[in-house]
Amino acid sequence: MFPVPCSPRLRSRSGSVSSATSQGSRTKMLLRQRLSQLLTCVEDMSSDEEAGEEMSRALHDAFQLCGRLVPDHAFRLHMVTWNVGTAEPPADVDSLLQLDVPVDLYVIGLQEVNSSPLRFISDMMVEDSWSHLLMGTLAPRGYIKGLLLLLFSKQTHVPFIRDIRTTYTRTGVFGYWGNKGGVSVRFSFYGHMLCFLNCHLAAHMNQALQRVDEFEVVFWFGDLNFRIADHGLHFLRSSINGDRFNLLWQKDQLMMMKKKEAFLQEFDEGPLSFKPSYKFDRNGDTYDTSGKKRKPAWTDRILWRIKPQTPPPEDDDDSVSTLRDDGQEEYPIQVHQDIYTSDMSYGVSDHKPVIASFRLELRKKSDRALVHVSPEDVWSADGDAALSYTVQEDFLSSTWDWIGLYKVGFKSSSDYDAFIWVRDIDLPELNEVIQITWDKDQIPLMGGEYVLGYISTNLQSLVGLSENFQIMESKRAVMEGLVPENINGLNQ
Repeated sequence: MFPVPCSPRLRSRSGSVSSATSQGSRTKMLLRQRLSQLLTCVEDMSSDEEAGEEMSRALHDAFQLCGRLVPDHAFRLHMVTWNVGTAEPPADVDSLLQLDVPVDLYVIGLQEVNSSPLRFISDMMVEDSWSHLLMGTLAPRGYIKGLLLLLFSKQTHVPFIRDIRTTYTRTGVFGYWGNKGGVSVRFSFYGHMLCFLNCHLAAHMNQALQRVDEFEVVFWFGDLNFRIADHGLHFLRSSINGDRFNLLWQKDQLMMMKKKEAFLQEFDEGPLSFKPSYKFDRNGDTYDTSGKKRKPAWTDRILWRIKPQTPPPEDDDDSVSTLRDDGQEEYPIQVHQDIYTSDMSYGVSDHKPVIASFRLELRKKSDRALVHVSPEDVWSADGDAALSYTVQEDFLSSTWDWIGLYKVGFKSSSDYDAFIWVRDIDLPELNEVIQITWDKDQIPLMGGEYVLGYISTNLQSLVGLSENFQIMESKRAVMEGLVPENINGLNQ
């Protein structure tokens, strides 16, 4: 569409927590230097005014450095991986999405969707049923679909999801309807580069995991097809039924591979304290009772990796007080996993969906939209309306950029009611206020709650959103019989 033994890496961990900051980082070294200076000043301080000023400067520097160590924003990420086995979706997915918990980003990776030639052709004409269900569930709650891998974002974050790139590989007849392969989605989120890799089969792992060092955080998930080696069927089922999952961990093929592959040791995974997600009889919670009697396995997994921090050179001068150029200290990012489990309530496939919830804690590198866009005065189809926009940050704008009018609850950037091109002469200057007239014939007669969005053609993303605003119901709607006329408080 997209307890594990502690790894021997030298980084601080607490439960299922990863951090781009390191205990031996330069920032902490500088902090110790400032505190040491402060203690010296305190010892020397009497009535010396100069010593007092030096102490004040040292205190200021220390507090500044303390602030750089701690992320100041937290975002909740909810991930799902599910091999749906070409099945149609269930009636609802509310429990799968845990809609009772506030979420900023949903990332949903499905495998074996639309894998037949007939369904591939039909989906060229209409939206597939899984996308339709998920968008129909999340769009009314203010989430907007952004990507083929089904990434949904709260509307407020959309202008800060930039530099979107997608790649995919497929196997099968001419690569058109193969049901195995991999898809990656990478983008900047408030200035931090994130990557999501949705794979089906570990055979695609090497290709999918190339170039991960380009990203601060990588999430690798999907039906990776790792099995539980050696153990017989009776021992497997006995251990599972008794919730003694730890007896199976040492023979889990992914855990075994992590012991041998240093690169995989950079990936973290929460404890496998839930029933293996494969293989079940469809429409039930009983493991395979067919003649094949396939062994249960944790085939469906969600892992993540924080880009390792490059240690300072051994001969680095400790007295130098500049931060490293990679920005990891000044703009730290941390990943905390709160939930990792399978949902046994869904039975349309022989796999159960696996879900994980994370908290992304970070310091924003960018905190304002590239473009500020706003409606002017009152909007109604009874007359032309006006809007203004301002380019707030330098980016590759174009006269092919456009502004869309979206009804609140819209599903994606292409789900607009009407649009208008931006100024078609010279490009605006930074912070220049541009006003545009919106033709009344392009304004909905019935009115309602809407939002304006600026679409960058070069960035292929929505880079500015107005506040929600009300379009008034027009007199033309009454005249054309679209709404009943109200006389003395009564609809006629």
